[in-house]
Amino acid sequence: MVQRKLGRTTGQRRALMRHLTTALIRHGRIETTEQKAKELRCTAEKMITLGKQGDLAARRQAMAYMMDETVVKNLFDEVAPKYKERNGGYTRIIKSGPRKGDAAMMCYIELV
Repeated sequence: MVQRKLGRTTGQRRALMRHLTTALIRHGRIETTEQKAKELRCTAEKMITLGKQGDLAARRQAMAYMMDETVVKNLFDEVAPKYKERNGGYTRIIKSGPRKGDAAMMCYIELV
């Protein structure tokens, strides 16, 4: 798997993905560029898979990655149980057109 660099250094890219994953779990739907959304899909689905495991080790791994303790609690208590019967494919990307300032393709990423 080739990771998109998104024009950032490794630390900046890691921080961006952590914040976007936290925001997606918190709000359920966010708007971002298409490339960021495609990259975010991988990490968000890994976090939901950790939530489905539900044990203490998975909770600690999620806490180490996500930025907010209340979002991790929400992930394990509300979000992950909804996907108990589903084997992957927890997110959906909907294109919304180009951004006005720089014509970057924008899209919504949401939890299914």
